[in-house]
Amino acid sequence: MPRLLHYSDIENVFDDPMRAGRLAGCVSALDDDDTLVVGSGDNTSPGVLSLVERGGQALDFYHAVDADFETFGNHDFDYGPVRTRELVSASRPTWITCNVRDETGGRFAAAEGTVPWATRDIDGLTLGFVGVTAPATSATNPEAVDLTFTDPYEAVAAAVDDIREEVDVDAVVALSHLGSGDDALARRCDVDLVLGGHVHAERDDVVDGVPIVRPGANGHVIWEVRLDGDRIETVRHRTSEYLPDESLVEALRGRVDAAGLGDVLCRIDRPMDRSEETVAAGECRVGNAIADAYRWATDADVGLQNSGGIRSGPPVGPDVTHANIVSLVPFEGHLVVAEVTGAELLEIFGAARGSAMGFGEPEWWHAHISGARIVWDDARDEVVEAFVGGDPIDPDALYTVATSDYLLHSSVEFAALTQAHRAGEFEIQHDVIARYAREVGFDAEIEGRIERRSSAPASD
Repeated sequence: MPRLLHYSDIENVFDDPMRAGRLAGCVSALDDDDTLVVGSGDNTSPGVLSLVERGGQALDFYHAVDADFETFGNHDFDYGPVRTRELVSASRPTWITCNVRDETGGRFAAAEGTVPWATRDIDGLTLGFVGVTAPATSATNPEAVDLTFTDPYEAVAAAVDDIREEVDVDAVVALSHLGSGDDALARRCDVDLVLGGHVHAERDDVVDGVPIVRPGANGHVIWEVRLDGDRIETVRHRTSEYLPDESLVEALRGRVDAAGLGDVLCRIDRPMDRSEETVAAGECRVGNAIADAYRWATDADVGLQNSGGIRSGPPVGPDVTHANIVSLVPFEGHLVVAEVTGAELLEIFGAARGSAMGFGEPEWWHAHISGARIVWDDARDEVVEAFVGGDPIDPDALYTVATSDYLLHSSVEFAALTQAHRAGEFEIQHDVIARYAREVGFDAEIEGRIERRSSAPASD
């Protein structure tokens, strides 16, 4: 029976060599001659080790699991198209992409071996594969601005037509980094299975008769998909239950030791949770601490950190190391100061919940703040009160906001904040936070900076 082993968004798994080893050990234990090992993006970045190795640590993983196919996620371009091309050329899997175009309009990294689609004969069945990336990637990743991400559904439909015209396939599998766009992919394109990524919540679902699975983030889960004639069966595997691949563990430990980020910057009494469940639920200690660091370094009125920019992992502390700080925001973006009107700041705060953002899950909370307080009504899905420095925001006044350069670039998160608001640039984010931790400390409490209420919706 043909089987697929699916991982995605493993991101900072490499910062914990034992966890990465168990992920690889799980894949290897399940792999056999009738199995293909496939990924659906964000498997080279971000993470501390990824930042140091510029994605090169993923080459160890691809070799260890004997990976067959991969597609691009938005973070696979974190170190620029040139580096992405190098990784494609050096890595074991065949990279499939039908909607990423290079600077000249051709298929991205075609010279390095990418293909628009692929087929594989396995245990009596012929399977077709397409790979597709979120079209907003150039709007969310500043390093991808010179690339074009075409309409994913038109690109997949065209690729599937080519597959079915040239090969008598039994099933077509989409390796998708579309996140919430997977439903439309299943409805609009002639695919038989969607192996998804991008959104970090796990999924095992069927849409219009098409199974969709998503393993979540950081290598905790892989999906085994069994194709038995017209029946597709999905099986979830927790990687922590498998013995580690010791050769991968050793290779990654060597890379971690060479990074030299183990020095302790400060100590806190209670470790701070940084899980996605905590960070995306509202005010949290680690979000407050990061936003405080931004305001401290810039003397801005408000510090703002997006939840998606805080990467999940083990709790921070009691010893706070340089590696801990880098792992929280493992990006090369700078801290910037933006100058906005009070009306614009209210619009920025108004995009603090997922339903307004159009990014991530509808209930996600996206804003962590310093120097300000927000009262949010969940039922009305809007800000009902907002303060800076203890005073209500004046729509006509000017305020300074310290945040990441990414948020000025992105048109997906906090769209009211743009490059036109740029008023200053500082160090790289994690360098600022590390300096704050060394000089001030790195701790915060829940202080009521974000108050969430649930009133009855206002009547017409």
